[in-house]
Amino acid sequence: MWQPSEIYPDPSIDILDPRFERYRLSLSAVEKLYEGTRWGEGPVWFGDGRYLLWSDIPNNLILRWDEETGAVSPFRKPSDYANGHTRDRQGRLISCQHGSRSVTRTEYDGTVTTLIDQFEGKRLNSPNDVTVKSDDSIWFTDPTFGIGGDYEGHRATPELPTNVYRLDPITGEAAVVAADIDHPNGICFSPDETRLYIAESNAKPKRIRVYDVAADGRTLTNGRVFVDCGDGAPDGFRCDEDGNLWCGWGGGVGLNGVRVFAPDGVAIGHIHLPNRCANLCFGGRAKNRLFMVAGQSLFSLYVNTRGV
Repeated sequence: MWQPSEIYPDPSIDILDPRFERYRLSLSAVEKLYEGTRWGEGPVWFGDGRYLLWSDIPNNLILRWDEETGAVSPFRKPSDYANGHTRDRQGRLISCQHGSRSVTRTEYDGTVTTLIDQFEGKRLNSPNDVTVKSDDSIWFTDPTFGIGGDYEGHRATPELPTNVYRLDPITGEAAVVAADIDHPNGICFSPDETRLYIAESNAKPKRIRVYDVAADGRTLTNGRVFVDCGDGAPDGFRCDEDGNLWCGWGGGVGLNGVRVFAPDGVAIGHIHLPNRCANLCFGGRAKNRLFMVAGQSLFSLYVNTRGV
């Protein structure tokens, strides 16, 4: 059972490379903010409201954590088995939903707009994670995890390969940007948007791929392995302002938590958690608070960098 650290610096934070020393705050420790989800996913920060949303997929629920009070309350139920979330450049919630096999947008008045649920006349599998580029295009992964059974969605037969898509902000048309990834999962741009990172969940061993974003800003080139994960299992991730990749990580005792990689692919730090960390995001007033969703719990840690 996880116990809060009684000493500083928190021994659950490992420095694997000297470059990580600058990011660890010696007077900061991992905090548990909530416990009670079945399988948490997809945290997203709303700085204008000082709250965090995240998914409890099996419970068909989106939860809200309030920074000012620490209170947790339902935000949306049913959630159509929502998984990953982000915000668009207008501050609206963008969600991947297993139940409806779609990517949606929550409008300012709370209504939900379906942005895409099929491609070339075939239903999407179960959109998993999503990111929005500075040109307002929406990039998302579409593995089959949500249709493999009735625990995180509805069992169904896949109609499409496990692609990565770009949704055009003007035409609303989708295009496949990566078709060579076996069950893509987490997705994240580098701070300057010249790279796109994608977790490949069904590779053996699992790995994180990286692509160069072409000059047109719409296509990917030079796909390659960024990290061979060995015994580790990557999930969702986000970049900080220096281009380090903070990855939800699992694989058993000693591996569960968050693994941090420098832009050259070297592991520089690890935050140990009791369960596999599915996903994470940066938030708080200065975007220097790392929120981590691991199994049944929501954790946080203040770090000496900011998310992008």
